[in-house]
Amino acid sequence: MSDENITNSSPEAGEIVEGAGHEESFAALLEKSGSLSDRLTPGQRVKARVISVTGDLVYIDLGGKSDGVVSLSEFVDDKGAVHIKEGDEIEAYFLAVEDGMKRLTTLVRGYSSVKLNAIRDAYNAGIPVEGEVKREIKGGFEVNAGGVKCFCPFSQMDLRGGREVVTYLGETFPFKVIEFKKEGRTIVLSRRVLLEQERQERIEALKKTLSVGMEVTARVRSLQNFGAFVDLGGIDGLIPASEISWGRTENPGDVLSIGQEVTAKILSLDWESSRLTLSIKAMQADPWSAAEVKYPVGGKVCGTIVRLVPFGAFVSLEAGIDGLIHISNLGAGRRINHPKEVVEVGQQIEAYVLAVDSQARKISLSLQQKPEPKKLNLPAAGDLFEGVVEKVMPFGIFVKAGSGVSGLIPNSEMGTENGADHGRMFPTGSSVQAIVLEVDKEKGKVLLSRKGILAKAEQEELKRYRDSIRKEEKSSGSVGTLGEILKAKMAEKNISF
Repeated sequence: MSDENITNSSPEAGEIVEGAGHEESFAALLEKSGSLSDRLTPGQRVKARVISVTGDLVYIDLGGKSDGVVSLSEFVDDKGAVHIKEGDEIEAYFLAVEDGMKRLTTLVRGYSSVKLNAIRDAYNAGIPVEGEVKREIKGGFEVNAGGVKCFCPFSQMDLRGGREVVTYLGETFPFKVIEFKKEGRTIVLSRRVLLEQERQERIEALKKTLSVGMEVTARVRSLQNFGAFVDLGGIDGLIPASEISWGRTENPGDVLSIGQEVTAKILSLDWESSRLTLSIKAMQADPWSAAEVKYPVGGKVCGTIVRLVPFGAFVSLEAGIDGLIHISNLGAGRRINHPKEVVEVGQQIEAYVLAVDSQARKISLSLQQKPEPKKLNLPAAGDLFEGVVEKVMPFGIFVKAGSGVSGLIPNSEMGTENGADHGRMFPTGSSVQAIVLEVDKEKGKVLLSRKGILAKAEQEELKRYRDSIRKEEKSSGSVGTLGEILKAKMAEKNISF
């Protein structure tokens, strides 16, 4: 061939010539070796232009000193029509050098009529062939690859075992020849090998684009008790049952269906284990964010009993929000041993909100409305507080007045010696007087002091003695000083200043 023919018929400099595990531009190959044909390896894919169609061969320009040939039968359809002409550009796979000619094949073309030797060449070169799934036989399928009967095991038909026979019968797919024995009497094909290669390529591409927190669109592929498997364009992800919705999802099939398209958020990516975890729930508003507003304390709510436990009954108020009626709030004042004595699963009930904790995701309920707290008249600082000992604690004693108000006398305000046994000195129910030191009206707490009442008693006793001394002094006309008389009287009473 002339240099002019090489220039006109060679692929463009930017075109790709693909081989096993690498891709190089035609220009780069020429720069390295001077010609494409000198560097061809079995299974390498090339793009080339048809030089001529002669006899039963199609000649293509490989850009070197020799041309390549492809069997014309590969371009003849079942009706005998030829689908190739001079000047056409084709893709072909290099097989081997035979009789001084570089032989190639276009096995994957739909109108290929591959013969037994071509199957053998495809096996040696590791290139795919096209085959039609004809029928189910023991252990797999009979596949017709260009007129040659081949066998594809169930396990090699797809990534999941190929047991869905109706799906594949009559369909044409590319296969890889994985066994060629007994001069072609045993030919085993695999579609799975090619699918795994494609899958790995998609995974590598997805690794560069997917990240945790990303929102993706996927299609439901399979439903299980523990969740739903979805297809993200060649790779599976799992949406756990707990991540399908904020409500209870006992059966994912009640919420999703095969083939349904969903939008989900990526929760985790584990490429080493090929585990992608997604969440539909994360795309929805958290119902607990408005729980305190929607369920105010004291308000009435309607719900369904969804679970009974020894300590109470759980009530579903809405998707994602359950409240708990503690067993103590089920009996209407009577003692019960188990919630089933009062309510049952599935029962519709009305209840009252006792408390809401959005952060802890807890709502406390009661079948009975909580009574209004009794309003207590709190004393003021400096008032005398009289009551009975309610409880003795290591840090002080609690005293309850007749009005219902309770107050605490800390040990430091008891007016007793260090280490005194207050439990013995002030048994529960004994009367105690104290002075009010502080009052916290918001919390209803009263701080008391017994030392204050002792000091007040001493002051009153001193005042009484002073008054009595003045009276005695006036009546007796004694010339003794008031101080001397007072000191004598106080000595009698064992009172010191």
